[in-house]
Amino acid sequence: MHIENKLAAMGLSLPPAVQAPPGVSLPFSFVRVYGGIAYISGHGPQNADGAIAGPFGKLGAEISVAQGYAAARAVALSMLGSLKRELGDLDRVRAWLHLHGMVNCTADFAQQPAVINGCSDLILALYGSERGAHSRSAVGMAALPFAMPVEIEGRVAIAE
Repeated sequence: MHIENKLAAMGLSLPPAVQAPPGVSLPFSFVRVYGGIAYISGHGPQNADGAIAGPFGKLGAEISVAQGYAAARAVALSMLGSLKRELGDLDRVRAWLHLHGMVNCTADFAQQPAVINGCSDLILALYGSERGAHSRSAVGMAALPFAMPVEIEGRVAIAE
C-alpha cells in the first residue's frame, strides 16, 4: 500500500474502470499479464466517474502544452487504476520498463516530450528513480480516438 499512500498524500485518487462512450466496444484487456510483465493498453485521461476526460482536440491548436501535461498526468492515474484492478496492489510493480506516449497534435507541433513528461514525472514521483525509471517514446499523431489529446501505453515488471 506504499504507492497508494503516496497517491493519497499527493491528494490524488485512481479513477474507476473506463466508461466507453455509447455505442463503442472495447474488446481487449486494459492490462495483460504474461511472464512477469504487465502490458498496459493505451489509456486516455479519465474523469472521476470513469468517463474520458477533456479537453479534447489537438496540441498546437486548441490545447496548450500545460493542458497536455495535465492530461498525460491524468493518463498515468488511469493506467495506475487499471494496474490496481489487475494486480490488486500497486506495490507489485517492480520496475517501470517502457512508456509509449502519443500526442494528438498539429503537423508543426514539436513539444511531444514536454507533454508526455506529465506521465513520466508522476511515475517517478511515486516509484522513485530506481523502480520508476523507464524508457520512453513521445510521438505526434494526426488523430487519437475520441479526440483525446494524449494516449499512453506501457510495460511494467511485476512481482509474481
